Amino acid sequence: MPATTENNHNQGSFLGRISIRRNQVMSMSMDGIHNTECEEMELFQRHVAERFAELLSCTDEPEAFMSIGWLRKLLDEFLCCEAEFKAVILMGRDPFQIAKPPLDKLLPELLDRIIKSLDVCNAVSLGIDSLRNIQRLAEIVLSALDQTLIGDGQVRRAKKALSTLLSAMLHEDKDGGITKGTERNRSFGRRGNKDKDRSAAAPFRSLSWTMPKNWSAAKQIHAMSSNLAAPRGNESSGLALPVFIMNTVLVFILWTLVAALPCQERSGLGTHFQMPRNLSWAQPITALQERISEEWKKKEKKGTVGLLEEMQKMEKIAQWLLDFADSFQFPAEADKLEEVKAQVEELADICRKMEEGLEPLQLQIREVFHRVVRTRTEFLHVLDQAAKLNIPTS
Repeated sequence: MPATTENNHNQGSFLGRISIRRNQVMSMSMDGIHNTECEEMELFQRHVAERFAELLSCTDEPEAFMSIGWLRKLLDEFLCCEAEFKAVILMGRDPFQIAKPPLDKLLPELLDRIIKSLDVCNAVSLGIDSLRNIQRLAEIVLSALDQTLIGDGQVRRAKKALSTLLSAMLHEDKDGGITKGTERNRSFGRRGNKDKDRSAAAPFRSLSWTMPKNWSAAKQIHAMSSNLAAPRGNESSGLALPVFIMNTVLVFILWTLVAALPCQERSGLGTHFQMPRNLSWAQPITALQERISEEWKKKEKKGTVGLLEEMQKMEKIAQWLLDFADSFQFPAEADKLEEVKAQVEELADICRKMEEGLEPLQLQIREVFHRVVRTRTEFLHVLDQAAKLNIPTS
């Protein structure tokens, strides 16, 4: 994606500036150090605001918002925010600064959210597997109806696939959006050619498991957001602020993925996450959250595989084609066949986007999984260092 190169450039520039400033710390007065840290945190806030403002601008393009491409850009932005956050908190900093109040309380909360986020990553990945199965059903419809002359046999075949496809899409999410017509696969794996898929899935086995039946994506998001409180007083201008920002961004990213993609048990998801409204860096995130919540409430009543743009289009096309199949009589009228041809072409375009985009999206979710695990390990190492340095010598 073009955004990835640009984000990596911006990320590298930011990390470079942090590194230069931290190398100058030893020659600074305490006031100078404080001013530098304030500049770093202001820059971090501005970057967060800019990144999500750019994502918000895509909401004016109906075909882009909540699409596979938009979600990939969302994850790009998260990974950049996460790298900048670690630069602000960890780079060149004394472990004692990390271990003292208020971070001694806030960081363990962040590390706990990271643990919870891993289950969400796995559940969302299972949802992508279910989308692949839906894509295969759509491809059966394409092979049946993408014909110069459509007969009863082709229509019966398409109707069977369409019925199964719509049943899967309108399921109530009790089993991750997957019904009898679509197989439940493991995370980061695919069915098909066994030798090819075994090789392709090999790097992802550490993230391959099914979710417990009583696990709920909505409850997990609620648990992650329930004690998310903005720092107050002097803490609002210190290191507590970037920790709060990172907590907020992490929860928002996962909440959005759960809303967009099939995920196990999402009842009430729209009411489980409230964004801070009075902070400048959070305004574009709040606007995105409100927009997504509105769309979610419309869809939640009937059950759906999520708000993914490609799925919304596929649902409409599949319903139109099923109505056509129900009323089909051979030979079909020329005007009706032209309409079928247009719908089939649009469905083929959706399948192409899914074929090109779902695997890279799943790889990005894998990267998020491993990145936050690595971040948690780095923070635990620093906290452990601080604890050892604080042990009195005999």
